[in-house]
Amino acid sequence: MKKQWLLQYHIAAAIVLLSILLSWSLSSVAAPINDDLVFDDEPLKDSLVLPDWFKVSFLELTEDVAEASENGKRGLIIYFGQKHCPYCKAQLENNWGQKDILAYTQKHFDVIAIDVRGQKQLTGFDGEIYSEKSYSIEQNTNFTPSLVFYDLEGKEALRLRGYRPPYQFRAALEYVADEHYKKEPFGVYLARAEAAYSFGQDQLNEHERFLSPPYALDRSQIAAQRPLLVTFERPRCHACDVLHAGPLVNKGIHSLLAKLDVVQIDMESDTRVLTPVGKKRTAKQWASELELDYAPTLVFFDEQGKEIIRIDSVVWFYRLQNVLTYVTSKGYLKYPNFQMWRQQNRR
Repeated sequence: MKKQWLLQYHIAAAIVLLSILLSWSLSSVAAPINDDLVFDDEPLKDSLVLPDWFKVSFLELTEDVAEASENGKRGLIIYFGQKHCPYCKAQLENNWGQKDILAYTQKHFDVIAIDVRGQKQLTGFDGEIYSEKSYSIEQNTNFTPSLVFYDLEGKEALRLRGYRPPYQFRAALEYVADEHYKKEPFGVYLARAEAAYSFGQDQLNEHERFLSPPYALDRSQIAAQRPLLVTFERPRCHACDVLHAGPLVNKGIHSLLAKLDVVQIDMESDTRVLTPVGKKRTAKQWASELELDYAPTLVFFDEQGKEIIRIDSVVWFYRLQNVLTYVTSKGYLKYPNFQMWRQQNRR
């Protein structure tokens, strides 16, 4: 199975790189990312080593914010990670491995690391005592790396669940450092940052598992027979192209998708939708209500229309297969936190 995955990964990577080269030849706007979305997401064999510039902290978060203020920073970033996480490796190498991103981060933020499986004692902003592991669960950090940005008052300014490519991470840093979070959602800010870039085709990618409109998704009155997956995408979206050229061509992923109702939504369109909780919305309104700022975002709902989990960051075969298994096996009924389920169901 692993060899098959790796073969499919390399084929998908080749398709993606060819599509990038083609888009460059057809567009006068240079793409902001190269292969920052394409990597093998199987757990790492060797443990990650965190950068030596991360702050050495006693994990008393209120004091960490106070020290950031004293040092002339504009905020604090808490990095939730784990030692064998390939997405954490991508964050460290593709984002903080770039000189401009590193310099901007060090200038404006203190960064402290929390191991989502660690046992060090931590004092939260609420004054309660946690272990690193219990605090990670309390903070609902389903995917690593999760980065939570705090302002100098100890209030959450932004949360990124999972790895984001460099141009989006730069935007996140500036969004918090320049206090745009006080004026507008990150999705609105990021849309302006992305406006200069153009990728791929003018229509959404197709998939045989996607249900056709009309999108009457209401489950609030009569429960559905299966969970629902809604993929929020948009045209000219590089990450959407990568998802379709990579994970969604995998046979194992196909078999798991067959156990769900799957709907694709253009998150920027005025397409009419009856949401899982019975509200009439346009696709754009619904995406705004859900506070989506990444395409593609995959949102899973149970048979009654309650959200189970969402993936709003880069995702490849291994992570997507695990999330699909978590949903289709109804693991969420026993483990409402995905990380808790993962620790009990190592895959």
